[in-house]
Amino acid sequence: MEWKLFADLAEIAGGREIDVAAEPGDTVDEALDALLAAHPDLRDRVLDDGEVADHINVLRNGKNVRQGGGMDATLEAGDELALFPPVSGGAGGAGAGR
Repeated sequence: MEWKLFADLAEIAGGREIDVAAEPGDTVDEALDALLAAHPDLRDRVLDDGEVADHINVLRNGKNVRQGGGMDATLEAGDELALFPPVSGGAGGAGAGR
């Protein structure tokens, strides 16, 4: 299974696409555990008291898992997993053009 990482998460893990030892039939949570085991530096950025931090978005096939089965959702062949940290800044950010 592959995770797609964005922003500083990709920098911490050393790449935007990370293969992990997770298979169809595993849960999203098990796939995340595999990612964090392979890249422990992500743990403090992604977890808060052992749970996925509120500000981290876990996506399965483009949809936030918080609205679709949660971390216990069972993975299927071809699923795409992604982690998004909060994104800020850009031209439309607070204080732009001042």
